[in-house]
Amino acid sequence: MFKQNIGPSLCIDETSLSCGELYTVVTNRAGRGGRGTLVSMIRGTKSEDVIRVLEMIHLSKRKTVKEVTLDLSPTMMRIVRTAFPNATMTNDRFHVQKLFYEAIDELRITYR
Repeated sequence: MFKQNIGPSLCIDETSLSCGELYTVVTNRAGRGGRGTLVSMIRGTKSEDVIRVLEMIHLSKRKTVKEVTLDLSPTMMRIVRTAFPNATMTNDRFHVQKLFYEAIDELRITYR
C-alpha cells in the first residue's frame, strides 16, 4: 500500500521482483534510501491501477509534491500528471544518458 511520508521530491519507477511480477515503486528522494524513503509499492504498472492507489493519499499532500523523477515511459508520465498535479516531471539521468550514448554510437558507426 503506501505510507504518508510524502516529500516535495519523489521518484517513480517499475521493478520486477520475481517470476515476472511487476511493481510500481514511489519513493521520497529526501529519504536517500533510508527509513521513510518508501512512499508506496503497488503491484502492477497499469496507470489506472497505480493512480487509484495513489489517490488514496489525500489531495492536499499530493499537491505538495513539486518534482517527480521518472523514466521516459508514457505510462509513468500519465500517473504523475494525474496523481501529482503540481509536480514538474524530470527524466532520470540513466535513461537520458542511455539515449545519448546510443545516438553517439549510431553516429560513430555511420561515419566510420
